Amino acid sequence: MRKINLQDVPEQERKSPKGKFGRFTKNISVALGREPESLDLSKRHPFDLALVRIPEGKTLCPYHAHSAESELYLVVSGRGNVRDKNGITEVGPGDAFLFQPGEAHQLINAGDEDFVYYVIADNPRSGGETGDSCYYPDSGKWAVTREGSEELIVKGTETDYFDGEE
Repeated sequence: MRKINLQDVPEQERKSPKGKFGRFTKNISVALGREPESLDLSKRHPFDLALVRIPEGKTLCPYHAHSAESELYLVVSGRGNVRDKNGITEVGPGDAFLFQPGEAHQLINAGDEDFVYYVIADNPRSGGETGDSCYYPDSGKWAVTREGSEELIVKGTETDYFDGEE
């Protein structure tokens, strides 16, 4: 058995250059030995667990949809607004919600204290070196995984299916 205490898991901060987006994450799965680049499920784990804290006035990240990943959320404290295709839904302590692949979503701190929740992701892996990708409907961007866990952000224009193929 592997055991850790949340107090011993380092908190990682990620924020946008202009400050609209911000979060602190405790990656519990990595603390329990997850090796994100491994193809061996016993080293990758079949799911990821993280404790996320969004400070007052911040949004987790841009509105996005995963191509392959499902995410299950459980709110611990604070108040949040969850944006999806139907609009905004307020959530609070004890609320749980799920997003399947292709369902765009965004989490926003809607209160005057930190918005804290657990997120469990099913950690998909689809052959080769790539797995999940994200689409950002508001900006028309895609995030695709390169080697390891590095992301490549691309934004293109519509083209013909056979463009560049013949």
